[in-house]
Amino acid sequence: MKTAQSLGLALDQGQRRAVARLITWAERNDPRAYQVLSERYANTGRAFVLGVSGPPGSGKSTLTDAFIRRLRAQGQRVGVIAVDPTSPFTGGAVLGDRVRMNEHATDREVFIRSMGTRGHLGGLSKATSAAILALDLYGCDTIIVETVGVGQSEVDVMRVCDCTLMVMVPGLGDEIQAIKAGVMEVGDVFVVNKSDLAGARRTARELRAMLDLNHGEWRPPVEQIIATQAEGLDAAWTAIETFISFNAEGNRAYQRRFESVKHELLGLMQSAILEKASQSQAHVLKIDELCAQITRRELDPYSALNQVLAILFSATR
Repeated sequence: MKTAQSLGLALDQGQRRAVARLITWAERNDPRAYQVLSERYANTGRAFVLGVSGPPGSGKSTLTDAFIRRLRAQGQRVGVIAVDPTSPFTGGAVLGDRVRMNEHATDREVFIRSMGTRGHLGGLSKATSAAILALDLYGCDTIIVETVGVGQSEVDVMRVCDCTLMVMVPGLGDEIQAIKAGVMEVGDVFVVNKSDLAGARRTARELRAMLDLNHGEWRPPVEQIIATQAEGLDAAWTAIETFISFNAEGNRAYQRRFESVKHELLGLMQSAILEKASQSQAHVLKIDELCAQITRRELDPYSALNQVLAILFSATR
């Protein structure tokens, strides 16, 4: 069995297999993954992380593929984390995003990893943050995180990325429904893909009107693109670079990363508490007993929660 030390050394040497193994360990919640990352955390934070989000069928994978081509032409090493939804029934995921990026499969400077959400809400996998750190340590200049495309609940991407690109398309019915509150706050830059279709200008116009009513210091730009033909990509990437420059002013970039770190730490704390509760047979039996009491209306869930917390924290003393 490979040790954390041997994997860390392989990662330091730039071995692709080590990156893949490290991400797999993180997906399995293997403590060896966090040992490797903990020892090298000070060396992370160098890569630019771009989130690509939007409704299903908007062309996120095709746009990601076009961005990879553009970044590789600039000599960058690129990492891609493509998150697909996991079936709540079988636990499986199609992981089909890599098919659209197949031309980069033999490029040693491109690392593409598909991940299932495994029931994690927010559009990302629980191990996404660890995967970003792994690709950062591998030396990727840009890391693209493509979310599952679930709509309004897809907000976690803004907490792990330096810039979030929202991909919209015409023909989804009522465009206002596609840009409800939540999604609007996530995007730093908006693009209307498939702009050769009817209604593209109207979609872009409505997006701009909505953003005019709902923005702070930064007013997200809206660009029209056709990802399959690489049309409008220059304007879209210029908009991303403009946001990066804007965010670099003052302490905006630091504050964004601070909020990201805070969200991740709270998430790790929550996971640790749940794991501790599930590992103890006494806790499991107590939870089952409490659930039975709640079902019979002999106890309310809020009082039950206080009992569980009392048990957990008394065990740590």
